[in-house]
Amino acid sequence: MLHLYYGEGKGKTTASLGLAIRAAGNGWRVIFVQFLKNTPVGEITSLEKLGATVLRGKAGNHFFSQMTEQEKTESKAISDTNFSRALALCKEYPESSQILLVLDEICAAYQYELIDRDAVDALVSNPPANVELVLTGRNPPALFLEKADYITEMKKIRHPFDNGLVARRGVEF
Repeated sequence: MLHLYYGEGKGKTTASLGLAIRAAGNGWRVIFVQFLKNTPVGEITSLEKLGATVLRGKAGNHFFSQMTEQEKTESKAISDTNFSRALALCKEYPESSQILLVLDEICAAYQYELIDRDAVDALVSNPPANVELVLTGRNPPALFLEKADYITEMKKIRHPFDNGLVARRGVEF
């Protein structure tokens, strides 16, 4: 099945992490790919302790809109490499394995063309039978909405960031 968590609200990554923890607790292989994120965060430490494979990264320490062209190029290389590694890992596991593949912030990587869109389209259109696929981010492409079995839109009503409160360790990261 394909899950899509999208929208402007908080909770997309958190929802995918909850599913990853549940899957790991039931003996599934978990591959968690984060696009456009490289800050050390508590949830990644927890996933790794549960035996999940985590692939993440980007160039620089700022948002895509603030990246230099070189950082965008480097981020594309990181994204493509991590996506390819995740797909290769899925193929390495026996077909009898249950795999949860989370592509966190794939919508942004797709939108900014930091990933091979044809490869993503192929995976979304025809995921391996033993792979439960989770996609997260803002502004999903039409194909993601069309193919998803589960669709959850996160809608922000209120957030402390709007009043100047910065992200807090243990809550936002």
